[in-house]
Amino acid sequence: MLAPKRVKHRKVHTGRMRGLAYRGSKLSFGEYGLQALECGWITARQIEASRVAMTRFIKRGGKVWIRIFPQKPITKKAAETRMGSGKGNPEYWVAVVKPGTIIFEMEGVPPEVALQAMKLAVHKLPLKTKFISRSQEIA
Repeated sequence: MLAPKRVKHRKVHTGRMRGLAYRGSKLSFGEYGLQALECGWITARQIEASRVAMTRFIKRGGKVWIRIFPQKPITKKAAETRMGSGKGNPEYWVAVVKPGTIIFEMEGVPPEVALQAMKLAVHKLPLKTKFISRSQEIA
């Protein structure tokens, strides 16, 4: 699973997701992509599950790029712990996604195969997304 090797701060504020993604909102590597339509957190497990679903469907043909990286630690306090005594320990990592962010890119497969593979990946994600291709982006 994806996780940073080292971070500046072990625990971070929850923050809020406002606005649109201007960076990372265009296809850079592949022919087809999966673009987020709403904001949210995508966990490292969800990214990995989507990647596995896509690569299994395309039977290791073509190439897949993961355009997001989980670099925000999410903390949790132990079950049945009283209030107070500080913030909990980091439990898992999430990628913060804004509307417009490209999540995955793919090339080297026919458009129908890419669409079906991305559809399988979407079922593993907690956000609404849309399938885009380079030909649509130019037009």
